[in-house]
Amino acid sequence: MDTRLAVLRGNSGSGKTTTARAVRERYGSGLAIVSQDMVRREILCESHGPVRATPGLIDVITRQCLDEGFHVVLEGIFSAARWGELLHRLAADHRGTSRFFYFDLSFTETLRRHATRPEASEFGESEMREWYRPADLLEGMTETLIKQGSTLEETVRTVMTETGLEQQLAR
Repeated sequence: MDTRLAVLRGNSGSGKTTTARAVRERYGSGLAIVSQDMVRREILCESHGPVRATPGLIDVITRQCLDEGFHVVLEGIFSAARWGELLHRLAADHRGTSRFFYFDLSFTETLRRHATRPEASEFGESEMREWYRPADLLEGMTETLIKQGSTLEETVRTVMTETGLEQQLAR
């Protein structure tokens, strides 16, 4: 089976999780969402300080899902400096289709979107400003830019089309 790997990267509050959920809603069964925040915060409780186990566990979960025939939407901030090597290896090792998407939004827009999220009370502007990395693209990797004017429907359509998930639905 030709599995699909869609990597959604970008700053906190840019719409990655919302997009991942909408892609799965549209695709249905057979598509796994691997969320950096879920692994880091919920499974490992690595919410503060250095991240130790998260990269390895995300790598294992993603590979296992792909090996079992699931399509995967991998979503998170995934800064280029810290995560670039792992993401390059995943793409190189994946026998199916891999596509990368970078949510390219201004700090003002990510802050506006953050205010609408359940996590808004957990952290605020100062933390988001500290984490914010403009145009944090992966070196040597083609990434489709999702601009801040892109609606959720347009973004989902882009992910579905570029990964080939849309064509999988037609079968």
